[in-house]
Amino acid sequence: MGVTARVATYNVRGLRESVPALLRVIRGMRPDVLCVQEAPRFLRWRSRRRELARAAGLNVATPGRLGGVAVLTGPRARVLHAESHVLKVFTGLEVRALAVAVVEIDGVRLAAGSLHLDLHQAARMRHTVEALAHLERAAARFGAAAVIGADVNEQAHQPVWRYLAGRLTDCYAAAPAGAGPTFPAAGPRARVDSVFATRGITVEECGVPGAEIADLAGASDHLPVLARLRVGP
Repeated sequence: MGVTARVATYNVRGLRESVPALLRVIRGMRPDVLCVQEAPRFLRWRSRRRELARAAGLNVATPGRLGGVAVLTGPRARVLHAESHVLKVFTGLEVRALAVAVVEIDGVRLAAGSLHLDLHQAARMRHTVEALAHLERAAARFGAAAVIGADVNEQAHQPVWRYLAGRLTDCYAAAPAGAGPTFPAAGPRARVDSVFATRGITVEECGVPGAEIADLAGASDHLPVLARLRVGP
């Protein structure tokens, strides 16, 4: 019997905006898994991530600060394994990374990756291929289905997004619910963030979650994306 998991992705802009608004948005999503981009990665990065997670009713599942990516987990999700990978470093560009947590929710296993891609197109493609290989290995090792929450930094008609959607299911495209554009938060015009899932996962619905407009605009420069996914037979 399958299990419905709530998987979200959110670029939180280093907590530089309203943290109370951010917490209200995250709590309202009630995620089992939250893939975070632009998590704190400099001064007090460990404690700031823990404090954010604790205040939202979540736990930090993944190690590593480079790349500013993390996976947070809710009380239903038992963490079986976590890893972090620095992706190929390009001179002059930001260091990018993948954070992966393998979790079990009501007996069903899910490997969740958080990814923040570069503004440089060639780097985006290289990092995407590399990140998917890491995620697929972790999923295979634990017999888990796989999802990735990403700030892709491009849109659905562009090459990297098309590559991701060719390998995985673009959850919003499969079962749109609510709004799709995620950037900029104050007046969203572009869908640059999404949850992608392996083909065996059934997407029940996906989109920008319902929340107070003022909170969504004040929490970050990106909007979150929440997917309800049916995992397992």
